[in-house]
Amino acid sequence: MTLARRLLAIGRVAGRRTEAGGVRFVALFLATLVLGLGLGSLVAVHAVYAGKEERRVAREPVIGSDGAGERVADATAWLERYDSLAGERQFTVVHLAPHRGDAPLPPGLDRWPEPGQVFLSPELRRAGAGEDIDHRYGRLAGTIGEEGLDEPSEWLAYVRPRDGLSAGGQVEVVTGFGPSAGGGWAGGDFGMGGSNDKSEWMFQAVVIGLLVLPASVLLVVAARTGAHARDRRTALVAALGGRRTDRALIAVGEAGPAAVLGAVIGAAAVGGALLRDLRIPHADYILSSSHLRAYGWSAAVLAPLAALLIVLTAVVLADLAPRRGTSGTRPRSTSRSAWLPRLAVLCPLWILLAVYGPGFAPAPPLRMLVSWVGIAGTVLTLPAALATVVAKAGVLLARRARAHHLPGTLVAGRRSSAHPGATARLVAGVSIALIVLMQAIAWQGIFGSQASDEQRAMDHMDRSTVSVSIDGDVSASDVADFTTRVPEAEAVLLTHRSGAEGRGDVTVYGDCAALTALRLSCPAREARVGGIPQDSRLFELFRWTSYGFSPLVIRRADARTLTERAASGDAEQPVLALVRRDGRPLSVPALKRMSHEVFPRGAAVSAPGGESGGAHNRDQGRWSALFGMVGIAVLVMAAGLSAMAEFLRQGRALAPLSVLTGGLRVFRTSAAWAVLAPLALAGTAGVAVATALAAPITNSDESHVTAGLILSATGVVLVVSVVLWAWASRVAVRQAQAWRPSGD
Repeated sequence: MTLARRLLAIGRVAGRRTEAGGVRFVALFLATLVLGLGLGSLVAVHAVYAGKEERRVAREPVIGSDGAGERVADATAWLERYDSLAGERQFTVVHLAPHRGDAPLPPGLDRWPEPGQVFLSPELRRAGAGEDIDHRYGRLAGTIGEEGLDEPSEWLAYVRPRDGLSAGGQVEVVTGFGPSAGGGWAGGDFGMGGSNDKSEWMFQAVVIGLLVLPASVLLVVAARTGAHARDRRTALVAALGGRRTDRALIAVGEAGPAAVLGAVIGAAAVGGALLRDLRIPHADYILSSSHLRAYGWSAAVLAPLAALLIVLTAVVLADLAPRRGTSGTRPRSTSRSAWLPRLAVLCPLWILLAVYGPGFAPAPPLRMLVSWVGIAGTVLTLPAALATVVAKAGVLLARRARAHHLPGTLVAGRRSSAHPGATARLVAGVSIALIVLMQAIAWQGIFGSQASDEQRAMDHMDRSTVSVSIDGDVSASDVADFTTRVPEAEAVLLTHRSGAEGRGDVTVYGDCAALTALRLSCPAREARVGGIPQDSRLFELFRWTSYGFSPLVIRRADARTLTERAASGDAEQPVLALVRRDGRPLSVPALKRMSHEVFPRGAAVSAPGGESGGAHNRDQGRWSALFGMVGIAVLVMAAGLSAMAEFLRQGRALAPLSVLTGGLRVFRTSAAWAVLAPLALAGTAGVAVATALAAPITNSDESHVTAGLILSATGVVLVVSVVLWAWASRVAVRQAQAWRPSGD
């Protein structure tokens, strides 16, 4: 036991004294932290999905029968409807009222709202504050409790109509909620979360691909940082009779402090999410602490512990693995880099395949496969191409330095041309990170393209027309009251009568002022019009309803006839349309609120195309961008630390130049050409290639890989390059200053 403690202590001391000690400590710390967070995220994803399903089962309404002989003592009248905020996903609005006896309340409500009152979820109140959602359905009675929501981010509303709710038609009778009332089967929930959520395995795949795998890359870099000095130490320990167990203990002692610190901080971060709900930035999602507590032991303890064990195991295996060249004294041959020019030649071909190859594929799955194969080939060959360019430039650089007597530039040029493999390792992480970044942003655009297309269409639409679909039975006086509250708009009524083979006529009712506003003729009684409507507002009304472009019948009708037919609710699918004469937009949120003030159960009010069916895909795409940015940050960090380790490995060899050149400027110049120049080239060329690879995905009118994104990505790489160059220069200068006294 004493020997083991001494070996661990030797490892700790060795870790502090090696030239790459500080870099390796940071690399191991970050690798353990990110890996622990990645594993904890996998647990959190499962915990959230399991917790949401449990909540949904617990609040599932049990539908009873109200027929003769089957009347239940306690029942609630229940009607499910849907609504949305401008440009956002749909949410459920439940109309409910006591039906008989001690009517059961859904989970999350501590009392019955009064007639005309509403309970809203907290996040719906926050998101809809700009549309005055608190007063859209009636007077606010309170917020829905946590136990009544599948997650804190859910949007949900419970409305008690002011005139009550009678069973029959679409109104159902609910006898209870959840398993205790006889329900509890999966998939019976009334909320929108189940239909909007992606499958759990898809979310797990995103976490693995964009967080766990980059953490693994960082771990590999951390394990091999400073390997040259450790290989010599390992050979010395073996020569002194040290066993593999002894070498493993020294390796654990060297890596242990950084790995333990990363695991502890990772556990603290996960533990914080167990104590209170956490809002995830960019995704605007609230991570439920109550869902996580059911798996708290796995997330806060086992995941960081597993990350710690994985890191220590990787470090030990890396130190115990046999090395070529550690037993001899001859310098290593550079022939292992001879394959780089061959790969560099293939790089343009892979880029052309990824960019133009999908256009020649006959089917969408094959096009996707061709694109991925081209991207994979580019990822494998782009570092070799950049390294080859730097090596060729190094030859020219050395010639210029020799002619102008520039020692720092001469050393950098000769070193770059002699070690292309080191340059390839340096730029690999940066180029891969940029490609992953552009792919993540491009795929985010795919997820949200429907919502973006709808938003662009709405931006070009005339919003002076809205459709109003009245819910339930209303009187003609109610319809008249509603239309008179909008004096700036004319009212027309559209009905559809099905004919043979599903076709039929669309009839437009209105007075002369309303018909003229839509550029329609005003017949004495009735007129039939063929072709597509000329007025863009009527065209959009047809396009965004189920009417299609059926033959159009124009019927002149006074206000009384129009309101009576609108209130009839017959099989002609009446839709009331409001049209402003001056062409100014109508306020949909204000009309929604007005509809609930006038009609017992409100009305579905929307501008043509105003319901964003792709909003949930856009919201899900934000997760790809979020994890993609985190993964990019990890990969860039791995590339930077790898570059630092590579420079430090050669740093001591440059120390004698301080005597030969009479100053320390040579180290800053050498570091600039050895670190700054390759990284800057990787940033600029990598961004250009990554943008080209994303082009087949962003084939819409508006690409999500914007000029701002390109400039930002290039700027980040250049800033990191300057920071690493400054760090490398400082380390090289410090090593040179430490060497000079030993030569006195």
